[in-house]
Amino acid sequence: MSTIAVPSRSDERAAVDAGASSSRTIIRTAQDVANIVNAGAARGSNARIVIAIALGGVFLDAYDLTSLAYGVKDIAREFALTPVQIGIVSASIAFGAILGALFGGYLTDRIGRYRVFMADMLFFVVAAIAAGLAPNVWVLGGARFLMGVGVGLDLPVAMAFLAEFSRVAGRGNKAASVAAWCPAWYAATSTCYLLILALYAVLPEHQLGWLWRVTLAFGAVPALVIILVRSRYISESPLWAANQGDLDEAARILKRSYGVDAVVARDLSGTTAATTAPRSARWRNYGVLFNATYRRRTILAATIGAASSFGYNAIVFGLPVIIASFLKQGTLTTIVASLTLNLLFAFVGGLIGVRTAPTIGAWKMTVAGLTLQFVSVIGLALIGHPSGGAFVALAILLLGGYLFGQGFGPGSHAMTYASLSYPTSLRGIGVGFNQTLVRSASTVSLFLFPVLAAALGTKVFWVIAFAPLTSLLMLLAIRWEPSGYDIDREDYAVAN
Repeated sequence: MSTIAVPSRSDERAAVDAGASSSRTIIRTAQDVANIVNAGAARGSNARIVIAIALGGVFLDAYDLTSLAYGVKDIAREFALTPVQIGIVSASIAFGAILGALFGGYLTDRIGRYRVFMADMLFFVVAAIAAGLAPNVWVLGGARFLMGVGVGLDLPVAMAFLAEFSRVAGRGNKAASVAAWCPAWYAATSTCYLLILALYAVLPEHQLGWLWRVTLAFGAVPALVIILVRSRYISESPLWAANQGDLDEAARILKRSYGVDAVVARDLSGTTAATTAPRSARWRNYGVLFNATYRRRTILAATIGAASSFGYNAIVFGLPVIIASFLKQGTLTTIVASLTLNLLFAFVGGLIGVRTAPTIGAWKMTVAGLTLQFVSVIGLALIGHPSGGAFVALAILLLGGYLFGQGFGPGSHAMTYASLSYPTSLRGIGVGFNQTLVRSASTVSLFLFPVLAAALGTKVFWVIAFAPLTSLLMLLAIRWEPSGYDIDREDYAVAN
């Protein structure tokens, strides 16, 4: 380290800056930290690993939500459940997710991203094991509710990590990192299908009743892996630490996870520049989401998220029934067809959404995806019950088209709008509020789809068509593009 001459009082800051090594980066304010993050991590840093771990949390969300899809009949038979009890077990994870999202967003902003994330992983481990070993329906329902709380807690903190460890522009920018939650989600649902297929092939027929227990308990495995690697790779968000006024901690995180040798500017007494949180975490921040700056963004993100969740859940959770009616085949064919559609259309679409986020942008890709979904659902409504091989093939292709549009459109960018419409000080609460509405729409969808399908048959697709149409109209009314926009500068505008 170079030797620093004692400067005059009138020029102490310049002396400190001049004495720092040329390889170091001086930070004086939280905005300096944001500028470093926005410029991108150094080569060989841990930033991408942090993003991968955050996506691991998203993987768990999707896996746990999907893991009961093919086990409900076995559970009902084993515990002699009434239809009402089946409904309670199925809906318990959704109700837990609503509660977790509501409080998780606030806690993410209040106590930090790292603490909430690690508590979340413990929720997943305990809940998955308890669900797999459940001796009765009440323990199973309680475990699934606890699992839902974990799911609700995770998305606000995972989105914060994805946004706050990524650059603002260029390849792999914040929008692309957040959009990566979509292929991670589809990878998890595909993994669940693959696990079910493997167990279906390995277990003797008289032991298939255990399939749902193994599938649920397996959710603890990736959570345990994340817990084991956390101390080496993951840390608090540097932006959150800086916004709390702790520049020293932000500098340590930048060195450890970002590969940037950051040094906090000090005067001769060792005091850092005054840094305060632009907006402290409090419950009243939910009201800030509807002020003049954020109201239109909040409405847009909520509409895309809730409508997408309603339509997607109606299609996906009804997919086994839809495919079975189209193909008129047994359980194995239905599982294979569901897996194939997820991988070929939804997963591939999600990868395209990530790739195009920095170049084409979230708005155009979401509009394109919603348009494809609307056309696909209208096509399914017009076909009705397909008769003949050509119409069956067309119906399956339209289902694939809906999932493909979901992947590169609202599936990828519903979270882009929810996460990147707000700066660091509001991101947790913004995503939490959004997910509270999304989970509520999901719960309504899961309840209404069987009822509407029973009453309307294939005409239910006319009802589902309103979901992409509503989002499409809202996007045409509010042309907000979050990709490439430096959202965190709004924090510092408030602070200054």
